[in-house]
Amino acid sequence: MEYLIRFSQSHETFRLPEIQALAVLEGIEMEVVSYSLDSPFCIVRLPSTSPSDLEASANLARKLIRRSILAMSIHELWGHGPSFASVHSAVKSSTPHLWPQYLTCSFKFTLDSYQGSRTSDQKVAMINSFSYLGFMGPIKMRHPDQEFTLHEDWPFNSTPLGIPEPKHLYFTRHLGSGMRDLPKKLDLKKRRYISTTSMDAELALITANIALAGPGKLFYDPFCGTGSFPIAVAEFGAVALGSDIDGRSIRGDEKKKTLKGNFEQYGLLGRLGGTFTADLTNSPIRRLPLGAPGDGQRGRVFDGIVCDPPYGVREGLMVLGVRDPEKTPWVERKGREMYKQADFIPPRKPYGFLAMLDDILQFAAQTLVDNGRVAFWMPTANDEEQEMPVPSHPYLETLSVSTQVFNKWSRRLICYRRIPDKDVDPAAVQAREERKLVGKTADELNPFRKAYFEGFQTPPATGTSTPTPVAQTPPPN
Repeated sequence: MEYLIRFSQSHETFRLPEIQALAVLEGIEMEVVSYSLDSPFCIVRLPSTSPSDLEASANLARKLIRRSILAMSIHELWGHGPSFASVHSAVKSSTPHLWPQYLTCSFKFTLDSYQGSRTSDQKVAMINSFSYLGFMGPIKMRHPDQEFTLHEDWPFNSTPLGIPEPKHLYFTRHLGSGMRDLPKKLDLKKRRYISTTSMDAELALITANIALAGPGKLFYDPFCGTGSFPIAVAEFGAVALGSDIDGRSIRGDEKKKTLKGNFEQYGLLGRLGGTFTADLTNSPIRRLPLGAPGDGQRGRVFDGIVCDPPYGVREGLMVLGVRDPEKTPWVERKGREMYKQADFIPPRKPYGFLAMLDDILQFAAQTLVDNGRVAFWMPTANDEEQEMPVPSHPYLETLSVSTQVFNKWSRRLICYRRIPDKDVDPAAVQAREERKLVGKTADELNPFRKAYFEGFQTPPATGTSTPTPVAQTPPPN
C-alpha cells in the first residue's frame, strides 16, 4: 500500500534521513516511491500482504510517523495525478472496495494547497466532485471519525503569476500526525540554563531521531555543554551520558541553572546517566584498540553518539594537557595537587580541527555497538573550492549528510553506522594507518577557521590583488 507523507517545508535535506531512520527504528520495510526537496509531499510504500491486511499496514504508517519532527502527517493514498480527472480516475479504479467502510461514519473534507490558493466556491465545488464516494454519515469539522484531504502541489509563486492549476494532486485519508509540537516543549527560550552555543531544540531532536535514540539505549555526547543533545535523546527514552572539557558548563551556577536542572525541568532526571569533565583525547571511558584479539565487541557500550563539536573560530580548539611539559613541569605537578578542588581549571593545549573530527570517528569506532550510530555536526564553506570533505573511517559507513545553509558557510549533520568487524575492508584499515594529518598552525589544522577569517574568498590567481575579507556573523560554535 502507498502512503503520502506531508512534510514541513523546512530543513529539506534532513527530512528523508529522519524518516528513513525512523523506519529502521520501528523495524519497518519502507520504500520511497517519490520524493523531491522542492515539495513537501513524499510517497512511500509499506508492506501489506493482502487487502484484509490494510489496517495492519495503516498501523505501520502511524508508527512510522509518530515521533517525526519534520513530518506533519501521514495519509493513506487513494489516488494522485497531474489533474483532477486523473485523480478521480485513480480513486474510482483502485479504491471502491474501501468505500463501504466509511459510509456511515462521521467525516470531513479538507483542502491542502501548497504554494497556491482557492476561492471558497472553488473549494466547495472540488469537495462536491467526490460525491460518488457515497458517504452518508454526519459531517463533523472537529474530531471526525475520518478525515479526507485533497492535497495540491502548486508551482512556486503561482498566485502572483496567475498560474491556474497545480502541478500535482493527491487524494488521501488521514492516518496520523508527527511530533511537530515537541520542539516547543524543549524551546531554548523557555529552558532554565543555556549558553550561546546551545543547539536549537528542533535540530537536536532531529539529530536524536537520525541516530536512532530510543528506550533501552545508551547515548553519549562528548561535547555536551548545557545538555541540548542529552535532553533530546532522553526525551525519546534513551539514557544519556555527557562530558565536556569545561566542567563549568555542566555545573552552571550550582543551583537551578545547571545541566541537571534542565533535566529536572523536563521530568527527565531518571534518564540522565551522568556527566563528567573530559575530552576525547583524555577520556576515562575504556577502549580496546581496533582489531584487538577476541570478539571485537568488548568495551563497545554505546548505542549512539550525538554531538556538535566546537568549530574553533571564536577561540582556538583545546584539549586537556600541557603545551610544553618539559619547559613547564610545574603546571602538571600543580594540577595533580589541585584537581579535586571545585574551582580547579585544568591546563589545556592547542588542538587541530581535522584531528578532532578524526578522533570523534576513532572514538565512535571503538565504543559503538554493531550498527550503532554516530551523528555529529561540522561546518564547511559553501564555495566548492573551499568545501571540506566529509571525513571517513573504515569501521564506519556514511549513511546521510544533511546541510543547514547560512550565508557563505553551512553546517552539515553527518550520520554514520558502526560496521561489524567481519565486514570491515582490510585495505581501508591499512590506508588509514598510513595517512597522517599535516600542519602545525591553527589555520593549517583548521581549514574552516582559515576560510572564515578570510571572508570565504576564493584564493586569487597569481599576479592578482588579494580581495578584502568580508565581515561575517560569527558561527554558532
